[in-house]
Amino acid sequence: FRSNEYKSYLSRMASTERQEKEMCQKAKQALRQGIKDPIEALRMQCLARGASGIKGLGRAFRIMDDDANKKLDMSEFKKGVSDYGLVMEDEEINRFFQIIDTDNSGSISFDEFINKVRPPMNKNRRSLVLRAFNKLDKTGDGKITVDDLKGVYDVTKHPKYVSGEWSEEQIFLKFLESYDTPNESDGLVTKEEFVNYYSGVSASIDNDAYFDLMMRNSWKL
Repeated sequence: FRSNEYKSYLSRMASTERQEKEMCQKAKQALRQGIKDPIEALRMQCLARGASGIKGLGRAFRIMDDDANKKLDMSEFKKGVSDYGLVMEDEEINRFFQIIDTDNSGSISFDEFINKVRPPMNKNRRSLVLRAFNKLDKTGDGKITVDDLKGVYDVTKHPKYVSGEWSEEQIFLKFLESYDTPNESDGLVTKEEFVNYYSGVSASIDNDAYFDLMMRNSWKL
C-alpha cells in the first residue's frame, strides 16, 4: 500500500469498528431473549465475539479434526464447542447434528458446518471479498503471507516504520494479524480465514452499497 492506501486501510478499520460493536450488542441481545434454532444460536454466540468470532470457530474446529478427514463426529463437535467456550446443551447439539447430518452417518462435513454457521453473504459481497483476497495473494497459493505483501504493501509511510519502532516484517505481520485468529496468529491468512473474517464484517453492515464502497475503496478493486 502507498500512503493513501494505508490511510484507507485505517479508515476502513475505524468505519467498521462501530458497526461491529452494534453487531455484538445485537447478538448478545438476541441470545438473552432466547433462540430456538441451534444453528442461529451458535452463530449469535460467535458474532457476540465480533467479526473474528466465526474465524476463530473455524480454527478451533480444524484443530479438533485429529484425523484430518474434514469431518466431525459428535465427540469432536462437543469438544470443539467446549474448548471454544460456547454454550450448547446436549439436546441442542443433537438437533444441530440432525439438521446437518442428512445421511445419518454420525458425522458432519467440516466445510458444511462452517458454511451453515457463517453469516451468509450474497453473491456480490462474496465476489468482492474473493477479489480482494486474490489481489493480495500474489503467489496464488491460497494463502496471504509476508512475501505476498512485499509486492503490494509499501510500509515506508507507516508511522511506526518512520519512527523506527517497527521493522518492515513486523508491520507485515501486524497487518496479517488483523485477519488471523486472535492469539493464534501463524503469520499467514488462508482464503477461508479471510472469508470468515469478512462474513463477520458483512453481518455488521446492512447496506449492500456501503459494503461495496468499503471493499472497493479499501482494496482499490
